[in-house]
Amino acid sequence: MAIDRFLQPRASSWMANAGENVDIAMSTRIRLARNISDFHFPYAFSEDEALKVDKAISAVLLDKGRELDYNFTHIDIQETQQLEREVLVEKHLISPYLARGQHSGSVLLSDNEELSIMVNEEDHLRIQSLQSGFHLQEAYQVANRLDSLLEKHLSYAFHEKFGYLTSCPTNTGTGMRASVMLHLPALTMSHQINRIIPAISRIGMVVRGSYGEGSEALGNVYQISNQLTLGKSEHEILQDLQNMTEQIIQQERRAREAIRSNSPIVLEDRIYRSLGTLTHSRLLTTEEAAKCLSDVRLGIDLKMIKDMDMSILNELMIFMQPAFLQQYSNKPLEPKERDFARANLFRERLNKESLNDEGEDYV
Repeated sequence: MAIDRFLQPRASSWMANAGENVDIAMSTRIRLARNISDFHFPYAFSEDEALKVDKAISAVLLDKGRELDYNFTHIDIQETQQLEREVLVEKHLISPYLARGQHSGSVLLSDNEELSIMVNEEDHLRIQSLQSGFHLQEAYQVANRLDSLLEKHLSYAFHEKFGYLTSCPTNTGTGMRASVMLHLPALTMSHQINRIIPAISRIGMVVRGSYGEGSEALGNVYQISNQLTLGKSEHEILQDLQNMTEQIIQQERRAREAIRSNSPIVLEDRIYRSLGTLTHSRLLTTEEAAKCLSDVRLGIDLKMIKDMDMSILNELMIFMQPAFLQQYSNKPLEPKERDFARANLFRERLNKESLNDEGEDYV
């Protein structure tokens, strides 16, 4: 099936651990919301309209995508199993909303998973561009080029005063959400994050967990994005987020240096205990794995841990999730079985122990 290649435990391009300030800014995402003028919006359209929207958008991308050097794979969400949808959510390739599949919808994925185009989500069209590291302009240029290609062949719902019209008024205007995923262990450990989050919210931005609205900041990973899309240009939104992210990165660096200077032995002990947990445990919950991953990542950034590839940690952050573990194991798993499979996965990928070690086989 077309979807199979995207369910494998392989890294997407945005997990590559490459780019500016990648030790703190893990990835960048641009999302553009658009609707086609000839159809009702998804909250009000019929199943027949949903099918026509899907066909119109998919036809353009599958035929014209190569003009931008992209080869897209079309995946019909209605034809996928629930577990497969959850894996795509965990890989940040589709939203939980699309995974619930209220209408005929689909996702078109580029081979390197840099581009994800969701059809019939909250809007007819959601263009998502993902980049490794802190690359707001680059991510925007990729999304904008694809948006321009689609606009040549589709009539967007657009108002001269209000901009792009969307199902939710909070997206009207540019229709753009720009976000940066940040690893902020020192600000979290020092409790400074509790002061920073309200300050960010007061200037029109929002802080969420790595899976967006309603998600928890597991492993000290936070997603910072613009909240306003109306009344500002794309350039202004990107510049505001750029400035805010740079400030947070500087604060995180200062917090890391303070912790290392004031409590070096305590910090070293914490990092190596977490490394030991990941490389020796037989049971690992999602929360414990995320916490330990954060500590080990910090240890690598501070040069306390050497000869470990950071990109493997980025992959494990995705592959340790419940749906991915079950897909990886090729069968449904109860919570305790997932904890066992997760521990096995960490030992396997970190090359510390064999999966044939003695112990009870839960999987």
